[in-house]
Amino acid sequence: CSFSSFSTCLTKHLNLQLHVDFDIHVIRGKVQLTVEALEDRFSTLDSRDLNISSVSVNQQLACFTLGPKHSFKGTPLVITLPFDLSGQQVIVEVTYETSPSASALQWLTPEQTAGKKQPYLFSQCQAHHCRSMVPCQDTPSIKHTYYAQQVSVPKQLVAVMSAVRDGQEVDPQDGGRIVYRFRQPQVAMPSYLIAIVVGALESREIGPRSRVWSEKEFVDKAASEFSETETMLKTAEDLAGPYVWGQYDVLVLPPSFPYGGMENPCLTFATPTVLAGDKSLSGVIAHEISHSWTGNLVTNRTWEHFRLNEGHTVYLERMINRRLEGEQFRQFKAIGGWKDLQDSVNTFGANNPLTNLVPSLQEVDPDDAFSCVPYEKGFALLYHLEELMGGPVFMGFVKSYIQRFAYSSVTTDDWKKYLFTYFKDKQVDILNKVDWNGWMFTPGMPPVKPRYDTTLADACIALTQRWIKAKDQDLNVFSQSDVKTLSSHQLIEFLSLLLLQEKPLPLSHVKKMQDVYDLNASTNSEIRFWLRLCVRSQWEEAVPLALKMATEQGRMKFTRPLFEVFNFGNYREEAVRVFMAHRAAMHPVTSGLVAKDL
Repeated sequence: CSFSSFSTCLTKHLNLQLHVDFDIHVIRGKVQLTVEALEDRFSTLDSRDLNISSVSVNQQLACFTLGPKHSFKGTPLVITLPFDLSGQQVIVEVTYETSPSASALQWLTPEQTAGKKQPYLFSQCQAHHCRSMVPCQDTPSIKHTYYAQQVSVPKQLVAVMSAVRDGQEVDPQDGGRIVYRFRQPQVAMPSYLIAIVVGALESREIGPRSRVWSEKEFVDKAASEFSETETMLKTAEDLAGPYVWGQYDVLVLPPSFPYGGMENPCLTFATPTVLAGDKSLSGVIAHEISHSWTGNLVTNRTWEHFRLNEGHTVYLERMINRRLEGEQFRQFKAIGGWKDLQDSVNTFGANNPLTNLVPSLQEVDPDDAFSCVPYEKGFALLYHLEELMGGPVFMGFVKSYIQRFAYSSVTTDDWKKYLFTYFKDKQVDILNKVDWNGWMFTPGMPPVKPRYDTTLADACIALTQRWIKAKDQDLNVFSQSDVKTLSSHQLIEFLSLLLLQEKPLPLSHVKKMQDVYDLNASTNSEIRFWLRLCVRSQWEEAVPLALKMATEQGRMKFTRPLFEVFNFGNYREEAVRVFMAHRAAMHPVTSGLVAKDL
């Protein structure tokens, strides 16, 4: 989904100068792209809603034109190189300003932050939104290093980026604003991993190479929640090879961040909805750490191969779980993932081509294709191969694949060829029997259901069946002791199993469940998510609670299903009214998708 001419020119390095203006919600920028010109005298960059004021090539003014605007690709920026530069490296400099509605940037008013006193800015460039923040070759096919030579922000705020911090100074000629510097010089990375955050940030050290960043309201809680980060990092290094990015910091964003986490190098983003108070949801960090190898180091060449990023990352994340929590826990998480995949396939429709593991995204917005399919169908394939090849043997392949394709972008075909090369001789016969077409290019659930150890899931299933089968007169047999021995992960699984039932639970059952388990009192967002169950059962008292949860945070995992459940009940008009009242405070990706859902 890129206009950039990456067959004729390649970006090797970016140098950024950014001036962040909270008054008018724009970034005034200058980017110098070190470009290797391979063929002709034209270079095309991606842009989206940018105001381009000038372009120069090797310090000579260059002609440029903006092509027609595409619905989600933005606008091609076509630059005419002033002379034939085939085979040479040139510096293309673009001076520009972002739009107040740039899709990569979310500007928060003080009221939308935890501290309520200072404004806040954060970026989310995946999959194809970097072009609304920086004119660039916005495709994961191209990887480059970057410096942010000047990032000017108001003096009361702090800037951090997906790079190593490289100093700061006061600019007395610009009202005492602070100018920060960042560098990402060692490891080339795709444009979607460029990230910036500006806000009233504080940090705490949580390990020899890690800090946690947040507003002061969250920072100590986050430091406690993520205290095992170094242990996870060392475990990941043992599984996948050396960590090459230097620093591994975590930034807890305001609640409107649309994802559980985002794997920006040196600065993982995390949603505050994982701050459960008991570290039970810190597995998000294991996932984002794993991306340091699968996604950031080895990258999908196009978004059609997103499974290479996410399926491998879920696999690595669960191998970390295995080391830290035991094999039964890994199996339990895999069972939950299979159920989430079933849920996603049901939502899309079993024949929807977007449920292919390798979908065609010709003229499809990658945001519209986003789901748990590449994560969980991708994991299921790798687990299936593990079953066929043997666990330690297959993990050896995963580590070798990472080392073989480190620092590059790959396709599923590259991955598959290497798989067959690695398992040469007798084991190729096993691989030849895999239904590759069924796994990769057929919609719906995978052709093989893996065999998972159900030890930890059995207690969840048993409790689910008790509630489903109970008659109204039997409800007094339930008590707090039912869930006393369940971990929070098992309690979450029990509630999600109830949601998968075709018929909603009777209202009497839902009320009794709240009565004996007091689920609404939980600070764990995954447990509070049971409110979907309540709305399905037409419990009127739960409606305002569900809409409050849908709007007080913007993580799509929660917000979209909480709004969607109202499509099938008597409270749809109220849900639409609440959405319209809150959509301006939502991340643009979230609000766009919820609008479609409704």
